[in-house]
Parts: sequence; structure tokens; C-alpha cells
Amino acid sequence: MGEAEDDAIDIAEGALLLALLDHPETNGDACRQHLAALAADAAALGHRGGTLEGRAWAIARVLFERHGYSGDRETYDDPENADLVRVIARRKGIPVALGILYMHTARSLGWKVEGLNFPSHFLLRLEGKGERLIIDPFEAGVALDTLDLRNLAKQVLGTHAELDRDWFEPVDNRSVLLRLVNNIRTRALQQGELERGAEMNRRMILIAPHSVSLKRDLGMVEAHRGNVGAAIEAFHAFLSSEPPSGAERTEVEQMLDKLRRALN
Repeated sequence: MGEAEDDAIDIAEGALLLALLDHPETNGDACRQHLAALAADAAALGHRGGTLEGRAWAIARVLFERHGYSGDRETYDDPENADLVRVIARRKGIPVALGILYMHTARSLGWKVEGLNFPSHFLLRLEGKGERLIIDPFEAGVALDTLDLRNLAKQVLGTHAELDRDWFEPVDNRSVLLRLVNNIRTRALQQGELERGAEMNRRMILIAPHSVSLKRDLGMVEAHRGNVGAAIEAFHAFLSSEPPSGAERTEVEQMLDKLRRALN
């Protein structure tokens, strides 16, 4: 997956494979059967796809009514909300996890849908018939207008936030999967679970092996863990990957020097 072209990545299968790393006892085929059922149920309503609003209705009907998915407001920060195995079992998740299920369902019908670069709250853009809708998968697939988007920006970023054109740029499949895993990594590091944070960082590198910043991040986490050998290895990978010059490179070189002296 890490070496594949982005459009060759099956986003739901990718999210499932990442989750199964934490559930070696789980039969992944059962989850795949559920994903297939979402696609089949959407196909049964595919006749509503003559309009963009009909497409949005059909997907929302399948995901949020028939299969009972919802945004988890009560335990939003629970890492299970970004673990597709547990999201499927619990029928609850954070925006990006629910968004992946929405993308899977729409794409099973050949309908165009993309994740957006909206900060702090994952949104989707559903397209068809020369029209576009901005969809909030956390709010049962509701379509958002400009006022809704402005209110959402203020809610997640603060009352002074204003909409930025860059937030509505599409992101690729790899970036969506990275955003999913980063939710788990961030919460682990916030809780001081450095080993778990390092593991999530390594999974992100599996998805995006050419990402220079992820190698640097892994080195920093491993250094804070006191895992000197792994930190040195990650920093060497960073420096050999044509990283940016300047302060970031200097910082890594200084960290490497400290780590080498710690070994002596």
C-alpha cells in the first residue's frame, strides 16, 4: 500500500488492515462482509442517484439509518473511534472513520467523493451531475451550506476563525488514512503512552514510506522513550531522505549528537 499509486488504494481495506494489526484474533473477513453489505445496500438504492441530493440521501440511509452508524460524542477521544474494526462493531466513530465508510459506500456505486482538507473535523465532497455537496459524516451525512461551514470553523477553531479556501482542497486516499492513524497517535502521546505513539508513527510510515517528516517524528518519540538505537535509526533515515535544510535539519543533527554521546 505504501508503494502503490494513490488511486490504487482501497481506502476501506486500508483502514481495515491497519486496525487488524491491533486485533490479530479478529476475522477480517467478517468486517469485509459488512463492507460488502454496505455496498450492496447502497446499490439497492442506487436508483436514487439521478440527482446529487438523491445520492446523498441513499448513502445516509444505508449508513446512518439502516446500519445505525453515528458520531461518538460521549467518548469522542476513545481510540476505538479511529479503529475500523471497533467502529464497525460499535457503529460509532470520529469523522474521519465514518468518512471512510461513506467514501467506500459512495465509490462502490461509482459516485465521486473526496475527503477535504478541513481542519480538526473531517468533511467530504460528494460530486455528480455537475454539482457538489459538502457532507459531514459525523452528523449523519448532512449537507452543509456556507453558514454551516462558518459555524463549524468557529466551533472547532475558535470564534475568530474564518473560512479558508485551502480547507476545501481535496486530499488523497493516503492522506485520509494518515489522518485516521494520526488520531490514535496524537491521543497516545497526549496520554504519555510513548510506546503506542511510536507504533502508530511506524504504521504511518508503512502507509507513506517516503514521508520525511514522519521519520523525524519517529526519531523524536523514540528519543523521548529512551530508545536510543531506534531514535538514531529514524534520524539517519530522515537525514538520508533529502530533508529540508535549516533549523529542522540542524535540530536533528544536534539530537543525533546527543544520542551518540549517550551511548559512549
